[in-house]
Amino acid sequence: MQVAGYRLIVPKMTDKERIKSYRDLEIYNLSFTLAIEVHQMTLKLPKYELFELGSQIRRSSKSIISNIVEGYGRKRYQADFIRFLIFAHASCDETISHLRMIHEIHFKDKYLIDLIQQYCQLSKMIFSFTDYVEQNWK
Repeated sequence: MQVAGYRLIVPKMTDKERIKSYRDLEIYNLSFTLAIEVHQMTLKLPKYELFELGSQIRRSSKSIISNIVEGYGRKRYQADFIRFLIFAHASCDETISHLRMIHEIHFKDKYLIDLIQQYCQLSKMIFSFTDYVEQNWK
């Protein structure tokens, strides 16, 4: 199944049969993987940043996951599902902003640019999935 060029990891069935768990959502799996990377990256920040910018970005990156999971838990109510996907999208944008700040202040390497690009891709995926849920979720 394609959603604006992104494949959902699900077999061809109805929406509710197809997605049995939030773990079946590609946006969940990618956000989880990226949050682990962000967590590990923040441990390399200078000590004074561990509890300032490091803490902020760890929380925003993990908030993406939490909002996807909570929204899925409310999937029976389309408006709630959409609301939490919007929260996930906002947290993704916040994480991108923090990554750019860290890149400018602390790390000027390609690794962080790649991480920013992956979060930009995740942002597009969340937006597309939200649009899909708005139009097609039964």
